[in-house]
Amino acid sequence: MAELLTSRHDKMGVRAMAFEKVALLGTGLMGFPMARNLARAGVPVTVWNRTRAKADPLAEVGAQVVDTIPEAAANADIIITMMSDGPTVLSVVDDVAQALKKGALWIDMSSTKPGEARAQAAALDEVDVAHLDAPVSGGTKGAEGASLAIMVGGGADDFGRAAPILEVMGRPVHVGPSGTGQLSKLCNQTIVAVTIGAVAEAMLLAERGGADPAALRAALKGGFADSTILQQHGERMTTGNFAPGGLSKFQLKDLNNVLAEAESVDLSLPMTQGVRDRFAHFVEHMDGADRDHSGLYLELRSRNGMDT
Repeated sequence: MAELLTSRHDKMGVRAMAFEKVALLGTGLMGFPMARNLARAGVPVTVWNRTRAKADPLAEVGAQVVDTIPEAAANADIIITMMSDGPTVLSVVDDVAQALKKGALWIDMSSTKPGEARAQAAALDEVDVAHLDAPVSGGTKGAEGASLAIMVGGGADDFGRAAPILEVMGRPVHVGPSGTGQLSKLCNQTIVAVTIGAVAEAMLLAERGGADPAALRAALKGGFADSTILQQHGERMTTGNFAPGGLSKFQLKDLNNVLAEAESVDLSLPMTQGVRDRFAHFVEHMDGADRDHSGLYLELRSRNGMDT
């Protein structure tokens, strides 16, 4: 495209490739470091956030910060959304679709339902704008370190076009047609939630039985039970650090989406249902909505009559 104006250089100063103009909508816990990595890599990026003050620091690394979504999206070749849920993204699509460039590409990196991703794609197709659903996993650490797992659904050609941008933020993998990125994220969230529940039980058992939880995590490192959740979230649990990396309210939303999708294909997922119900209790009755999802450990302590 004619708009491919900005060059990226490798460490030797040799021209590597050019980036398209990007608009990133939503600079919250995840969107902010993602936008920062794009700007630092030389991507021409315009950002918008509902609370502008949260986006303003991105100007220091070269991003353009604007007040409205139409300002951000109108001249963009690629629009990235990182928002709270599918209905929010679809409302934004409906609001600005007519003002987008023909031939633009919309990449929704929020966590939504597969059907919502397909609805976004259908609405954008009417105005000659392509669409990918590309949710992520890795939490704020992954966003900050540009090491996110990025699951991408949509057309193969559109994935190829998006890959240079996505690779600035992590490791993108094309998993299938429209909606399958979100389906893959739901599978991811099932594994994450159930594993958090298992790690919480193991950490509490170790603590109550007299073992050092930190030493246990070291002993298990590299074995079949090892995982990022064991090492990172297990440490959070036993040190009491529940500052949000992945919000529990969003974990609950994702698990509700998992179960809705399972019902649509006539599946029963009992482990997912059980951990979903525990997250619901933590969010709705223990003031856990805005705490890290490793806070399910607190729900377990409460269940066992222990202080939280």
